[in-house]
Amino acid sequence: MSLAEAARAVLECPDAEGKARLAHEAAALWRAGALPLAPGELPDRPQRPAWPQLLPPNEMPRRTFKGPRGRFALLHSLAHIELNAIDLAFDIAGRFAGEPLPRAFFDDWISVGDDEARHFMLLQARLAAMGGTYGDLPAHDGLWQAAHETRHDLLARLAIVPMVLEARGLDVTPVMIERLTGAGDHESAAVLGVIYRDEQQHVGAGVRWFRYLCAREGLDSEQTFHSLVRRHFRGSLKPPFNADARAQAGFLPSFYEPLSVG
Repeated sequence: MSLAEAARAVLECPDAEGKARLAHEAAALWRAGALPLAPGELPDRPQRPAWPQLLPPNEMPRRTFKGPRGRFALLHSLAHIELNAIDLAFDIAGRFAGEPLPRAFFDDWISVGDDEARHFMLLQARLAAMGGTYGDLPAHDGLWQAAHETRHDLLARLAIVPMVLEARGLDVTPVMIERLTGAGDHESAAVLGVIYRDEQQHVGAGVRWFRYLCAREGLDSEQTFHSLVRRHFRGSLKPPFNADARAQAGFLPSFYEPLSVG
């Protein structure tokens, strides 16, 4: 089995916890040197469980932190994001496995996928502790759009997924941790703390490889980022930005501030 075939198996698994297990198994095989690099076909869209019901983003109910039900809804939405993030990481590793890239590129994205699987299971455990499970509430169906639109352009994929979508998590997660702590839900706050620390590394990987590819192609990294985001991301980047966390990931304000509104 090649890396692309292992990534395809992750994407085509329709069971949420099964997808996380396959991600861990694929990461272990990669680290053991058992998955050769070779081109492969990946699906345009990953398989999903029968539940949750997937809705357009504009039809999703508003989240709240109020009470146990509100916290459950918050953690459920985060679990949905992490499940999608498993597929996003394995898609970038498998889809571009035939490209002339250093092995370290694939090391990074397989590690990211392994992290996302761990994050999903941590959130699933918190949902179980609250008496529920992933799939109990509707979830929005817009997360895969960025992957589909950038499936033929690695620079665009790096710009939109880690450098826009994951970087947004660095901005909002500290507020969620603070509010969960204020509500006395220290266990959930601790899980978000783990995710927050890992996501800084994920954004850092995106920035590092984006700069690498721009340098290899003789492109200005900031101007290229601005152009790709304007072309592939619907809307503008919304402040406030967590400049400290972004800086730790090597993501400078000159990249994102010219694209912000407000």
